[in-house]
Amino acid sequence: MGLIDTFFNAEVLARAFPILLRGLWNTLLLGATAILFGCLVGLLVCLLRLYAPKVVRWLAVGYIDIFRALPVLVVLILLYYALPFVGIRLSSFASAAIALTLVLSAFTAEVCRAGIETVPRGQFEAAAALGLPFHLTMRKVILPQAVKVMIPPQTSNCVSVLKDTALASVVAMPDLLKQANDAQAMMANPTPLIGAALIYLVILWPMVRLVSFLEMRSRGKTAR
Repeated sequence: MGLIDTFFNAEVLARAFPILLRGLWNTLLLGATAILFGCLVGLLVCLLRLYAPKVVRWLAVGYIDIFRALPVLVVLILLYYALPFVGIRLSSFASAAIALTLVLSAFTAEVCRAGIETVPRGQFEAAAALGLPFHLTMRKVILPQAVKVMIPPQTSNCVSVLKDTALASVVAMPDLLKQANDAQAMMANPTPLIGAALIYLVILWPMVRLVSFLEMRSRGKTAR
């Protein structure tokens, strides 16, 4: 009974649940923001990496390498604690959203590059023969084919971003983990942390299964 009362106390969980829900909303908002902008910025960086002038291509490569190598936590701490020394102050939400966006965009750029490079070169030549400008070629010819390859790894990246939103608690953003920690301290019981873990599991487990399904489907199509 000691284990149940300490870690799975139903009364404590019921009291903490409204607090956890407030944190869950912030977590979902942060994750959605980072995923949206991370995907858009990542695609832009990928296009610069592939088709921009040489100097810009090298800058894009540097951006990708740096933010793939840096842990999200390091980027987050630099944004939140270091930028005020140069006169730039960001809220905890903005710092977390930018940090996650920067890291996700770097991984997204590589996923997009891999997808675009699987499209046969003849598709570009056919679009050029039809007189399609670059933006139409990418939007109507190349990306619809590349996205089939990009979806499984990019979905996996999005799952990782949603998990990494828990790092926002380091800068006192009231996300799910921060609210769980506060509830634990207030109620002198770790059950809110177990509740937060269960909420993460409910949200992320279907996405993990989706990644596996998409990977299997992609391998099946490749085999055929």
